[in-house]
Amino acid sequence: MKWSEQAWKASEEVYAAILKLPFLHELMNGTLPKEKFFFYLQQDALYLAEYGKILAGIAARLDRKEWREAFLHFSSDTVAIEQALHQLYLNGTTNHTEPTPSCQLYTGFMYGQLTGASIEEVVASVLPCFLVYKKVGDYILVNQTAGDNPYQSWIDTYGGEDFALAVEQALSIGDELAVRSTEERRVGMTRAFMKGCQLEWMFWDSAWRQEAWPV
Repeated sequence: MKWSEQAWKASEEVYAAILKLPFLHELMNGTLPKEKFFFYLQQDALYLAEYGKILAGIAARLDRKEWREAFLHFSSDTVAIEQALHQLYLNGTTNHTEPTPSCQLYTGFMYGQLTGASIEEVVASVLPCFLVYKKVGDYILVNQTAGDNPYQSWIDTYGGEDFALAVEQALSIGDELAVRSTEERRVGMTRAFMKGCQLEWMFWDSAWRQEAWPV
């Protein structure tokens, strides 16, 4: 079994909890209140801006030319997706938005990995944003019933074929890094991956609650 398959199996309970989130169920049937979706997208814009930098930082640490090129491409794609989706739905209304505790925790976790962990663990920490979104996008496409969903463009982005190819390439790099690594480091990779999955749950839940700083 590939490392990515093992890591996903270890994270199955977290993914099951993600699929139960009311945010995703209402997104899927098109009944999610616009203010919750906009809140999510504003935070996602902040998250993706940092995520793109982290992906570029990973590229600088990778030792294969094709891997570096892949992560630089992921980084530029992240910027393109952010600009397209958020322009479509938000029309540039994120200028004065501050990151929520959950958003800041998630990006802070990945920055901490980038600066203090092995390259294998760093790559593992960013893969949930690839794989969880792909799984969720596919799940929604299969199970949605609304014929005219106002959030269909978002759903199609993460359930589409282009995103699937990027996910496959990112997971492949993670698996190759795992193969050449030690067992101890593979355990660290799985731990980082699982933490990323937990933070994905927190991010969507925080959007549903429209999370604010408590003080």
